[in-house]
Amino acid sequence: MKKFNFDQIIQRENTSSVKWELTKEVFGTSDVLPMWVADMDFEPPIEVKEAIQERVNHGIYGYSFTTDSTAESIKQWLEKKHNWSIDTDWMLYNHGVVPSIAAAIEAFTSPGDKVMLQSPVYAPFFGMISQNNRELVNSPLKLINNRFEIDFNDFEDKLKEGVKLFLLCNPHNPGGRVWSKEELHKMGELCYQYNCLILSDEIHSDLVFGPHKHIPIAALDDKFSDIVITCVAPTKTFNLAGLQASAVITANKKLRRAFEEVQHKQGYSRLPTFGSIGMEAAYQFGEDWLDELLTYVHENVQTAKSFIQEHVPTIKVMEPEGTYLLWLDCRELGLDDQEIKERLLYKGKLALEPGTKYGTGGEGFVRMNIACPREILLDGLERLKKAFA
Repeated sequence: MKKFNFDQIIQRENTSSVKWELTKEVFGTSDVLPMWVADMDFEPPIEVKEAIQERVNHGIYGYSFTTDSTAESIKQWLEKKHNWSIDTDWMLYNHGVVPSIAAAIEAFTSPGDKVMLQSPVYAPFFGMISQNNRELVNSPLKLINNRFEIDFNDFEDKLKEGVKLFLLCNPHNPGGRVWSKEELHKMGELCYQYNCLILSDEIHSDLVFGPHKHIPIAALDDKFSDIVITCVAPTKTFNLAGLQASAVITANKKLRRAFEEVQHKQGYSRLPTFGSIGMEAAYQFGEDWLDELLTYVHENVQTAKSFIQEHVPTIKVMEPEGTYLLWLDCRELGLDDQEIKERLLYKGKLALEPGTKYGTGGEGFVRMNIACPREILLDGLERLKKAFA
């Protein structure tokens, strides 16, 4: 029996929602259905709301610290959900994964050093490398049978050039790949061999569809734990981006110390009060909610696939193994990226992320966020159909 109502439509206008209220600034028009930025149109678990409300009711919001119970909730979640046993003293905190990527780049590399990614990939990876004056090295993913694969020959060739830090996206955004144990082990072995640190962005790690299973790369081998910095957060899992809370985990004490030094230089002090409270409540009480969410989102995936195959068969849907994002191959439409964008915005009245935002390999693709009530999804699919009719 279902306990949670993911069909409920909650109006998000007048809440300072980036997704719903910044379409004019981002896309040049506000007359569109937003299915772009990666947050969900679902309420979080009720326990999160109750924990925050209880703290609101107290009435004093002075300086606060992240308690041992918050650390313990993260530790227990990682052990139960991902079979990863960590010590709570391996853990640091930050306001989000992107700030952590920037801090890691500053902590573990110097200006001019090589930092590697695998495009197409989460857009802020590019900015964090270039804006910190590091040399961006790209080992593009291969698209084989509508599925992303790692080009290990190119991966190793790039590492031989002296890459100092590799930004791993697992599960992969935008493609939805959940990297296998074999793939992760091979990447880890190569990085270890060539003395390259790994920053593993695992923010989508809880959003995985069976039979696939997320594996933290740091958990695969004791020697990997010495070169891996892992970023996790309740942000995507429980729709808590506005609370600004994430954790940075590494068993390597030297790396933790270097990361903390950069945080101190940046003036970072501690997590926001409601971020700590929301994160702890989510990890402590959110498992049943997440189980139902995954079922609902997977049904959305199948709904979208069937609709597109029937009504817009020239668009190919990459089957996501995880995340709530669809990577849509529009290359057979015979349109360039600007034409795809204009058709979506002005004919379909639909705001999707352009694939070019994700670097080499994103040309001719768009990303669609389907973490929304079924009614909104069907509206978006009809708009997609209208855009390319």
